[in-house]
Amino acid sequence: MTDVRYLRRPEGRIAYDLWDGDGPLVICASGMGELRQSYRLLAPKLVEAGYRVAVMDIRGHGDSDASFSAYDDVALASDLLALMDELGGSAYLVGNSMGAGAAVIAAADAPAKVRGLALLGPFVRNPAGAAVLNLLFRIMLVRPWGPAAFLGYYPKWLPGTKPEGYEQHLARVRDNLRRPGHWRAFVRTTRTSHEPARRRLPEVSAPAVVVMGAADVDWKDPAAEAHWIGEQLGAEVVLAPGVGHFPQAQAPDAVAAVVTRLVERVR
Repeated sequence: MTDVRYLRRPEGRIAYDLWDGDGPLVICASGMGELRQSYRLLAPKLVEAGYRVAVMDIRGHGDSDASFSAYDDVALASDLLALMDELGGSAYLVGNSMGAGAAVIAAADAPAKVRGLALLGPFVRNPAGAAVLNLLFRIMLVRPWGPAAFLGYYPKWLPGTKPEGYEQHLARVRDNLRRPGHWRAFVRTTRTSHEPARRRLPEVSAPAVVVMGAADVDWKDPAAEAHWIGEQLGAEVVLAPGVGHFPQAQAPDAVAAVVTRLVERVR
């Protein structure tokens, strides 16, 4: 891996790490409030499997700029496709949370470029009662208690045993919210609707896999949501026991195995 690299977009820069390899390109994107280091345990396993791996910060997060006018799934999908072009064309997309919704949109927009999808803790539609939940979430995030409220909720996304490097990563997530413009960008990201991703599901032709944490607090019934997505995409579904919203951090071995099966299936 080299030092952080930057993809230049019309309104700012997208930061990413790149591990060079001889195999196919795998691009990983996280979700709202998360950073590219969420893939710190998964990326080395994918590199070891022989893939060329890029891991990006979404808009207004980590080392990516907070100068954009849009922070939703559609905007993130455009960044995924732009990074794909920057690095040489086709790729497998690994998306966590809203990153999964963006990956679905990218696959629908560019079926010839997206070779496969690995959707982790995916948001590809709005949950039931999303309007009420979003209103409560916005109230919770009003300053001055907003950052503390978010950080207080964050551990719920990783129930049970915390992954290696958890405390250091949590400090990194906390520091991200203090960077100029990043809290505002984060709040705008929380307003994202996943309806655009849901509408595009029938247009996706790329092979897909779904990995859902069985203890993901974002869904009333994580297994039911995972199987619904699997039915829409004809995807393999893997439920990870005791895992929350970030399978890439809590179950990196399982996710690496699933991605490898996906690549071999395409080959």
